[in-house]
Amino acid sequence: MKYITFAVPSYNSEAYLHNAIDSLLVIGEDAEIIIVNDGSTDKTLQIALLYQKKYPKIVKVIDKENGGHGSGVNAGLKEATGLYYKVVDSDDWLDKENIFHMLDVIKKHHKANTLPDLYLYDFIYEHVEDNTTFVRTYQENFPHGKIFGWNEALKKFKYSKTILMHAMIFKTSVLKESKVSLPHHTFYVDNIFAYTPLFYTNTIYYEPKVLYHYYIGRADQSIQLKNIVSRYQQQIKVMNIVLNVFSYEEIKSKPKYLRHYLKHFLSAIMIITQMFTTGEYSKERKKDLKKLWKDLKISDRKLYNFLRFRSYNTPFNYIPFRLKGKIMLKGYKILANKVKLG
Repeated sequence: MKYITFAVPSYNSEAYLHNAIDSLLVIGEDAEIIIVNDGSTDKTLQIALLYQKKYPKIVKVIDKENGGHGSGVNAGLKEATGLYYKVVDSDDWLDKENIFHMLDVIKKHHKANTLPDLYLYDFIYEHVEDNTTFVRTYQENFPHGKIFGWNEALKKFKYSKTILMHAMIFKTSVLKESKVSLPHHTFYVDNIFAYTPLFYTNTIYYEPKVLYHYYIGRADQSIQLKNIVSRYQQQIKVMNIVLNVFSYEEIKSKPKYLRHYLKHFLSAIMIITQMFTTGEYSKERKKDLKKLWKDLKISDRKLYNFLRFRSYNTPFNYIPFRLKGKIMLKGYKILANKVKLG
Protein backbone atom coordinates (compact mmCIF):
# COMPACT_ATOMS: atom_id res chain seq x y z
CA MET A 1 0.00 0.00 0.00
CA LYS A 2 1.09 3.54 -0.77
CA TYR A 3 0.12 5.79 2.12
CA ILE A 4 1.07 8.95 0.27
CA THR A 5 1.83 10.17 -3.23
CA PHE A 6 4.36 12.95 -3.58
CA ALA A 7 4.01 14.82 -6.86
CA VAL A 8 7.09 16.81 -7.89
CA PRO A 9 6.35 19.14 -10.84
CA SER A 10 9.74 19.86 -12.38
CA TYR A 11 10.91 22.33 -15.00
CA ASN A 12 14.63 22.81 -15.68
CA SER A 13 15.40 21.54 -12.19
CA GLU A 14 18.68 19.72 -12.77
CA ALA A 15 20.52 21.80 -10.17
CA TYR A 16 18.25 20.97 -7.23
CA LEU A 17 15.83 18.16 -8.09
CA HIS A 18 17.93 15.65 -6.15
CA ASN A 19 17.39 17.60 -2.92
CA ALA A 20 13.63 17.25 -3.21
CA ILE A 21 13.63 13.59 -4.24
CA ASP A 22 16.22 12.47 -1.69
CA SER A 23 14.16 14.05 1.10
CA LEU A 24 11.15 11.96 0.05
CA LEU A 25 12.92 8.65 -0.54
CA VAL A 26 13.74 8.24 3.14
CA ILE A 27 10.35 6.68 3.93
CA GLY A 28 10.83 4.01 1.28
CA GLU A 29 8.05 2.00 -0.34
CA ASP A 30 5.30 3.44 1.86
CA ALA A 31 5.43 6.39 -0.53
CA GLU A 32 4.94 6.93 -4.23
CA ILE A 33 6.99 9.69 -5.84
CA ILE A 34 5.74 11.00 -9.17
CA ILE A 35 8.25 13.26 -10.91
CA VAL A 36 6.46 15.28 -13.58
CA ASN A 37 8.90 16.60 -16.16
CA ASP A 38 7.20 19.68 -17.57
CA GLY A 39 8.98 19.97 -20.90
CA SER A 40 12.40 20.72 -19.42
CA THR A 41 15.23 21.64 -21.76
CA ASP A 42 18.04 20.67 -19.36
CA LYS A 43 18.85 17.30 -17.78
CA THR A 44 15.80 17.15 -15.51
CA LEU A 45 14.24 14.23 -17.40
CA GLN A 46 17.47 12.21 -17.41
CA ILE A 47 17.87 12.71 -13.66
CA ALA A 48 14.26 11.69 -13.06
CA LEU A 49 14.63 8.56 -15.17
CA LEU A 50 17.73 7.55 -13.21
CA TYR A 51 15.70 7.74 -9.99
CA GLN A 52 12.94 5.67 -11.58
CA LYS A 53 15.45 3.05 -12.69
CA LYS A 54 17.08 2.86 -9.24
CA TYR A 55 13.79 2.93 -7.28
CA PRO A 56 11.20 1.32 -9.61
CA LYS A 57 8.81 0.51 -6.74
CA ILE A 58 8.78 4.09 -5.51
CA VAL A 59 9.49 6.53 -8.33
CA LYS A 60 7.41 7.07 -11.44
CA VAL A 61 8.22 9.60 -14.15
CA ILE A 62 5.69 11.47 -16.26
CA ASP A 63 7.22 13.23 -19.25
CA LYS A 64 4.95 15.84 -20.79
CA GLU A 65 5.06 18.99 -22.84
CA ASN A 66 5.40 22.25 -20.99
CA GLY A 67 2.18 23.39 -19.35
CA GLY A 68 3.28 25.12 -16.18
CA HIS A 69 3.12 24.18 -12.50
CA GLY A 70 -0.62 23.61 -12.47
CA SER A 71 -0.44 21.10 -15.29
CA GLY A 72 2.19 19.18 -13.32
CA VAL A 73 -0.08 19.04 -10.26
CA ASN A 74 -2.94 17.81 -12.44
CA ALA A 75 -0.81 15.13 -14.11
CA GLY A 76 0.46 13.83 -10.78
CA LEU A 77 -3.03 13.68 -9.29
CA LYS A 78 -4.37 11.76 -12.28
CA GLU A 79 -1.82 8.99 -11.72
CA ALA A 80 -1.73 9.06 -7.91
CA THR A 81 -2.40 5.79 -6.06
CA GLY A 82 -1.52 6.91 -2.53
CA LEU A 83 -4.12 7.48 0.18
CA TYR A 84 -2.88 11.08 0.41
CA TYR A 85 -1.48 13.52 -2.12
CA LYS A 86 1.25 16.06 -1.42
CA VAL A 87 2.76 18.49 -3.91
CA VAL A 88 6.48 19.19 -3.42
CA ASP A 89 8.04 21.76 -5.70
CA SER A 90 11.30 20.61 -7.24
CA ASP A 91 13.38 23.26 -5.45
CA ASP A 92 11.85 22.52 -2.02
CA TRP A 93 12.19 19.57 0.36
CA LEU A 94 10.57 17.88 3.35
CA ASP A 95 12.00 17.70 6.85
CA LYS A 96 13.88 14.43 7.36
CA GLU A 97 12.64 13.93 10.90
CA ASN A 98 9.06 15.11 10.62
CA ILE A 99 8.35 13.19 7.42
CA PHE A 100 8.57 10.03 9.57
CA HIS A 101 6.21 11.60 12.09
CA MET A 102 3.73 12.32 9.30
CA LEU A 103 3.91 8.73 8.06
CA ASP A 104 3.51 7.28 11.55
CA VAL A 105 0.41 9.39 12.16
CA ILE A 106 -1.14 8.33 8.85
CA LYS A 107 -0.47 4.66 9.66
CA LYS A 108 -1.97 5.05 13.13
CA HIS A 109 -5.12 6.66 11.76
CA HIS A 110 -5.36 4.09 8.98
CA LYS A 111 -5.18 1.24 11.48
CA ALA A 112 -7.89 2.87 13.61
CA ASN A 113 -10.00 3.64 10.53
CA THR A 114 -10.04 7.34 11.42
CA LEU A 115 -8.17 8.87 8.50
CA PRO A 116 -8.91 12.63 8.27
CA ASP A 117 -9.66 14.41 5.02
CA LEU A 118 -6.74 16.76 5.50
CA TYR A 119 -3.44 16.84 7.37
CA LEU A 120 -1.88 20.21 8.16
CA TYR A 121 1.71 20.86 9.15
CA ASP A 122 3.71 24.04 9.59
CA PHE A 123 6.23 25.02 6.93
CA ILE A 124 9.33 27.16 6.83
CA TYR A 125 10.65 29.75 4.41
CA GLU A 126 14.34 29.00 3.82
CA HIS A 127 16.20 32.07 2.60
CA VAL A 128 19.33 30.28 1.45
CA GLU A 129 21.37 33.34 0.50
CA ASP A 130 21.68 34.68 4.05
CA ASN A 131 20.68 31.52 5.95
CA THR A 132 17.63 33.09 7.59
CA THR A 133 14.24 31.45 8.07
CA PHE A 134 10.62 32.20 8.89
CA VAL A 135 8.15 29.59 10.14
CA ARG A 136 4.54 29.79 9.03
CA THR A 137 2.62 28.22 11.88
CA TYR A 138 -1.08 27.62 12.57
CA GLN A 139 -0.73 26.98 16.30
CA GLU A 140 -3.12 29.78 17.20
CA ASN A 141 -5.82 28.55 14.83
CA PHE A 142 -6.16 24.80 15.33
CA PRO A 143 -6.04 22.12 18.05
CA HIS A 144 -2.74 20.24 18.15
CA GLY A 145 -2.21 16.55 17.54
CA LYS A 146 -5.82 15.44 17.25
CA ILE A 147 -8.53 15.01 14.63
CA PHE A 148 -11.18 17.73 14.70
CA GLY A 149 -14.06 19.02 12.62
CA TRP A 150 -15.20 22.38 11.29
CA ASN A 151 -17.92 22.75 13.92
CA GLU A 152 -15.49 22.91 16.83
CA ALA A 153 -14.69 26.20 18.53
CA LEU A 154 -11.72 27.14 16.35
CA LYS A 155 -9.98 30.49 16.28
CA LYS A 156 -10.57 32.71 13.27
CA PHE A 157 -7.79 33.66 10.88
CA LYS A 158 -6.77 37.29 10.82
CA TYR A 159 -5.83 39.67 8.01
CA SER A 160 -3.91 38.08 5.10
CA LYS A 161 -2.99 34.80 6.80
CA THR A 162 -4.37 31.72 5.03
CA ILE A 163 -3.69 28.00 4.86
CA LEU A 164 -1.18 27.64 2.07
CA MET A 165 -0.62 24.68 -0.24
CA HIS A 166 2.72 23.92 1.40
CA ALA A 167 0.96 23.10 4.68
CA MET A 168 -1.65 20.79 3.14
CA ILE A 169 -1.81 17.03 2.65
CA PHE A 170 -5.21 16.17 1.22
CA LYS A 171 -6.74 12.73 1.06
CA THR A 172 -6.51 11.78 -2.61
CA SER A 173 -10.18 10.79 -2.74
CA VAL A 174 -11.15 14.27 -1.49
CA LEU A 175 -9.14 15.93 -4.25
CA LYS A 176 -10.75 13.75 -6.87
CA GLU A 177 -14.22 14.34 -5.44
CA SER A 178 -13.61 18.10 -5.60
CA LYS A 179 -12.62 17.82 -9.27
CA VAL A 180 -9.96 20.45 -8.65
CA SER A 181 -8.13 21.19 -11.89
CA LEU A 182 -5.50 23.87 -12.28
CA PRO A 183 -5.14 26.01 -15.42
CA HIS A 184 -2.05 25.58 -17.58
CA HIS A 185 0.61 28.24 -18.14
CA THR A 186 -0.61 30.21 -15.13
CA PHE A 187 1.14 31.30 -11.96
CA TYR A 188 -0.50 31.44 -8.50
CA VAL A 189 -2.67 28.38 -9.11
CA ASP A 190 -1.84 27.18 -5.59
CA ASN A 191 -4.67 29.51 -4.49
CA ILE A 192 -7.13 27.26 -6.31
CA PHE A 193 -5.62 24.08 -4.86
CA ALA A 194 -5.70 25.50 -1.33
CA TYR A 195 -9.35 26.58 -1.64
CA THR A 196 -11.48 24.27 -3.78
CA PRO A 197 -10.93 20.92 -1.97
CA LEU A 198 -11.57 22.45 1.46
CA PHE A 199 -15.28 22.55 0.63
CA TYR A 200 -15.23 18.73 0.65
CA THR A 201 -13.36 18.23 3.93
CA ASN A 202 -15.00 17.28 7.21
CA THR A 203 -12.09 16.23 9.41
CA ILE A 204 -8.61 17.66 9.89
CA TYR A 205 -5.48 16.77 11.81
CA TYR A 206 -2.95 19.50 12.59
CA GLU A 207 0.54 19.11 14.01
CA PRO A 208 2.68 22.15 14.89
CA LYS A 209 5.81 20.64 13.35
CA VAL A 210 7.70 21.97 10.35
CA LEU A 211 7.36 19.51 7.48
CA TYR A 212 7.81 21.56 4.31
CA HIS A 213 10.91 23.63 3.54
CA TYR A 214 10.15 26.39 1.02
CA TYR A 215 13.23 27.64 -0.83
CA ILE A 216 13.54 31.41 -1.23
CA GLY A 217 16.22 33.00 -3.37
CA ARG A 218 15.69 32.51 -7.10
CA ALA A 219 15.14 35.71 -9.09
CA ASP A 220 12.43 34.09 -11.22
CA GLN A 221 10.25 33.02 -8.28
CA SER A 222 6.61 34.03 -8.56
CA ILE A 223 6.58 35.67 -5.12
CA GLN A 224 9.27 38.23 -6.01
CA LEU A 225 7.72 41.71 -5.98
CA LYS A 226 8.65 42.63 -9.55
CA ASN A 227 7.13 39.35 -10.75
CA ILE A 228 3.83 39.65 -8.91
CA VAL A 229 3.33 43.16 -10.25
CA SER A 230 4.11 42.20 -13.84
CA ARG A 231 1.95 39.05 -13.69
CA TYR A 232 -1.15 40.73 -12.33
CA GLN A 233 -3.37 39.43 -15.15
CA GLN A 234 -2.59 35.85 -14.12
CA GLN A 235 -3.61 36.62 -10.55
CA ILE A 236 -6.86 38.11 -11.84
CA LYS A 237 -7.41 34.93 -13.85
CA VAL A 238 -6.91 32.82 -10.73
CA MET A 239 -9.12 35.13 -8.67
CA ASN A 240 -11.93 34.79 -11.22
CA ILE A 241 -11.67 31.01 -11.06
CA VAL A 242 -11.75 31.00 -7.25
CA LEU A 243 -14.73 33.37 -7.14
CA ASN A 244 -16.73 31.07 -9.37
CA VAL A 245 -16.01 27.76 -7.62
CA PHE A 246 -18.77 28.19 -5.02
CA SER A 247 -21.59 30.69 -4.70
CA TYR A 248 -22.08 32.76 -1.57
CA GLU A 249 -25.13 30.64 -0.75
CA GLU A 250 -23.11 27.43 -1.06
CA ILE A 251 -20.47 28.83 1.26
CA LYS A 252 -23.15 29.76 3.80
CA SER A 253 -24.34 26.15 3.85
CA LYS A 254 -21.07 24.85 5.28
CA PRO A 255 -20.24 24.38 8.99
CA LYS A 256 -19.58 27.55 10.94
CA TYR A 257 -15.79 27.64 11.00
CA LEU A 258 -15.38 26.43 7.42
CA ARG A 259 -17.84 29.09 6.32
CA HIS A 260 -15.87 31.76 8.14
CA TYR A 261 -12.59 30.52 6.72
CA LEU A 262 -13.76 30.33 3.08
CA LYS A 263 -15.01 33.91 3.30
CA HIS A 264 -11.77 34.98 4.95
CA PHE A 265 -9.75 33.28 2.21
CA LEU A 266 -11.66 35.04 -0.55
CA SER A 267 -11.20 38.36 1.19
CA ALA A 268 -7.45 37.83 1.63
CA ILE A 269 -6.89 36.69 -1.97
CA MET A 270 -8.94 39.59 -3.31
CA ILE A 271 -6.67 41.97 -1.39
CA ILE A 272 -3.64 40.27 -2.93
CA THR A 273 -5.23 40.56 -6.37
CA GLN A 274 -5.83 44.26 -5.85
CA MET A 275 -2.21 44.67 -4.77
CA PHE A 276 -0.93 42.86 -7.87
CA THR A 277 -3.08 45.05 -10.09
CA THR A 278 -2.45 48.43 -8.48
CA GLY A 279 1.30 47.83 -8.11
CA GLU A 280 1.80 49.94 -11.22
CA TYR A 281 -0.49 52.48 -12.80
CA SER A 282 -1.96 52.12 -16.25
CA LYS A 283 -5.38 52.61 -17.77
CA GLU A 284 -5.45 48.91 -18.63
CA ARG A 285 -4.80 47.87 -15.02
CA LYS A 286 -7.49 50.21 -13.76
CA LYS A 287 -9.93 48.84 -16.33
CA ASP A 288 -9.06 45.22 -15.48
CA LEU A 289 -9.68 45.73 -11.76
CA LYS A 290 -12.97 47.46 -12.45
CA LYS A 291 -14.01 44.55 -14.69
CA LEU A 292 -13.14 42.02 -11.98
CA TRP A 293 -15.56 43.68 -9.58
CA LYS A 294 -18.21 44.20 -12.27
CA ASP A 295 -18.13 40.55 -13.36
CA LEU A 296 -18.48 39.40 -9.76
CA LYS A 297 -21.41 41.73 -9.21
CA ILE A 298 -23.17 40.16 -12.19
CA SER A 299 -22.35 36.53 -11.36
CA ASP A 300 -22.93 36.57 -7.57
CA ARG A 301 -24.36 39.74 -6.07
CA LYS A 302 -24.23 38.43 -2.51
CA LEU A 303 -20.57 37.48 -2.73
CA TYR A 304 -19.87 40.83 -4.36
CA ASN A 305 -21.60 42.68 -1.51
CA PHE A 306 -19.63 40.74 1.07
CA LEU A 307 -16.22 41.35 -0.51
CA ARG A 308 -16.98 44.92 -1.49
CA PHE A 309 -18.63 46.18 1.68
CA ARG A 310 -18.06 43.71 4.55
CA SER A 311 -14.51 42.39 4.20
CA TYR A 312 -10.89 43.49 4.61
CA ASN A 313 -11.18 44.94 1.11
CA THR A 314 -13.77 47.52 2.08
CA PRO A 315 -11.42 50.34 3.22
CA PHE A 316 -9.32 50.00 0.07
CA ASN A 317 -12.33 50.37 -2.21
CA TYR A 318 -12.61 54.04 -1.25
CA ILE A 319 -8.97 54.87 -1.99
CA PRO A 320 -7.90 56.21 -5.41
CA PHE A 321 -6.14 53.66 -7.64
CA ARG A 322 -2.63 55.17 -7.47
CA LEU A 323 -2.68 55.66 -3.69
CA LYS A 324 -4.15 52.20 -3.17
CA GLY A 325 -1.19 50.71 -5.02
CA LYS A 326 1.34 52.61 -2.93
CA ILE A 327 -0.29 51.54 0.34
CA MET A 328 -0.61 47.90 -0.66
CA LEU A 329 2.93 47.63 -2.00
CA LYS A 330 4.30 49.13 1.19
CA GLY A 331 2.37 46.53 3.16
CA TYR A 332 3.73 43.75 0.98
CA LYS A 333 7.30 44.99 1.42
CA ILE A 334 6.87 44.93 5.21
CA LEU A 335 5.56 41.36 5.03
CA ALA A 336 8.26 40.33 2.56
CA ASN A 337 10.96 41.70 4.85
CA LYS A 338 9.51 39.76 7.78
CA VAL A 339 9.18 36.51 5.85
CA LYS A 340 12.35 37.14 3.81
CA LEU A 341 10.65 36.84 0.44
CA GLY A 342 13.44 38.73 -1.23
